[in-house]
Amino acid sequence: MKAGHWGDDPEVLRDSSDNGVIRVRRLEELGVPATTAYRRCGPGGPWTRLLPGIVLLSNAPPTRPQQVAAALLYGGPEAILTGAEACRTLGLRNVPEKCTLVHLLVPHGRRLHNYDYVHVERTHRMPKVLNRRGLPVSEPTRAVLDGCRRMTELRPVRALLTEAVQRSFTTYERLIQELEVGSRRGSAVPRLVLAEMAGGAESVAELDAVRLWKRSGLPEPQWNKPLFSRSGAYLGKPDAWFEQVGLAWEIDSLAFHAGAEGFARTLSRNARYAAAGVLVLPTLPARLRTDPEEVIAELKGAYAAAAALPAPAVRSVA
Repeated sequence: MKAGHWGDDPEVLRDSSDNGVIRVRRLEELGVPATTAYRRCGPGGPWTRLLPGIVLLSNAPPTRPQQVAAALLYGGPEAILTGAEACRTLGLRNVPEKCTLVHLLVPHGRRLHNYDYVHVERTHRMPKVLNRRGLPVSEPTRAVLDGCRRMTELRPVRALLTEAVQRSFTTYERLIQELEVGSRRGSAVPRLVLAEMAGGAESVAELDAVRLWKRSGLPEPQWNKPLFSRSGAYLGKPDAWFEQVGLAWEIDSLAFHAGAEGFARTLSRNARYAAAGVLVLPTLPARLRTDPEEVIAELKGAYAAAAALPAPAVRSVA
């Protein structure tokens, strides 16, 4: 396109952009002088300057995908997403809405600085890159821990780490390994949560259950171990299994057990437990926080009741 003729077909500019986001350098290649591009980003102009050298071909507020596209253009061809935005892109749900920074990883030799909503981390340890929806994203273990390092509260870190493990985005072992070789900055909270998870808890509710069990004075149960009858038939995977007395403690969330399918699944599990002589104590996750003393009393009572019954013919698998 010849200089000065770009205005005759503005769609050419949009076709050369990423969702309406484009470098000023690319605009110059298309015949738009840099002075013209920045002037059109001025008050009342039709375009918007998002980041240094990056323009949105609209004066409407940028969407999140447009902000992310601008950040990656700002970071350059070697930049990849990590942290909260990478976790969202990978499909993790427990990412706090207030985590709005776009966290980029770039090779250590780059001279690039934070700007506005973009956080740039220069690293000697560039992770494996995945392509998700056309975006370069860090592999999950690094993305999750990079996100957690920027959180200061325990509960959202618990939620993200346990979801990542529970949904098989990563494993406890890989998280521990990455924590040990990665940056120490901001690692205190995820380190504490991983120490909590060491016993086998796979969700925030189970971590709450662990804390209540510690206050109960009861012997330590096995956490999340499959349970089988003596004949080898699968019974279930109780959140906590008190093998000493044959008590299964299940933290039954409404999200997992609601609806016809979830209700049927729960009834089938409980029927298998009953047929094998296993006493079950079901607890709603919310009660672990709203009624902790009552839950502890129920747990002690169920333990005593199970101890008074004949030992069930079952076995757990480590």
